Amino acid sequence: EAKEGLEVKPEGRILGSIPMQHFVGLYPSIAGMTATAVSAAREFDAFFGLKTVVFPPNRPCRREDEPDVVFTHRAAKMTALANEIASVHATGRPILVGTASVRESEELAATLKQRHVKCRVLNARHDAREALIVANAGTFGAVTISTNMAGRGVDIPLGGGDPAVHERVAALGGLYVIGTNRHESRRIDDQLRGRAGRQSDPGS
Repeated sequence: EAKEGLEVKPEGRILGSIPMQHFVGLYPSIAGMTATAVSAAREFDAFFGLKTVVFPPNRPCRREDEPDVVFTHRAAKMTALANEIASVHATGRPILVGTASVRESEELAATLKQRHVKCRVLNARHDAREALIVANAGTFGAVTISTNMAGRGVDIPLGGGDPAVHERVAALGGLYVIGTNRHESRRIDDQLRGRAGRQSDPGS
């Protein structure tokens, strides 16, 4: 029997869709944890009936957050971005760049290649290599170009897990995160920002 909003396949399977808040509501109890819940507390309450409770961090955050830099046109922004990445890369400090699209990530990677800056691109086109790319994004001299997928719950250890390299990278200031655009959701910007300065490591 076919019902409204459902598709009946010849094999007898029924394919349908359900809004996320209704799906979550099927569970007898729900809870979650995220470092970016405060800015979305009203939505968590309205959609899921969840109250937001703030727990202080285990260790103090040493990340330095810089103000936005705004340009009058895209070409000027891309030139300044490439200059900044090349300058910081020359010191060996690891860099994670969050872009707004796959196209932008690949354009930036091509620009850096012309400047002889080696980088890795993380944009969902290389799923098998994703974990390895992320694991090494905090190593000495690493430059990682990513879409916003790298901003969600990913831990990027300084030095790639090597204590000696960790100290070397920490002395340089830790992971340097650059966002190329503001997103419609502040949570996405905060998630990207939160890749740096984790567990009391330095970062900016």
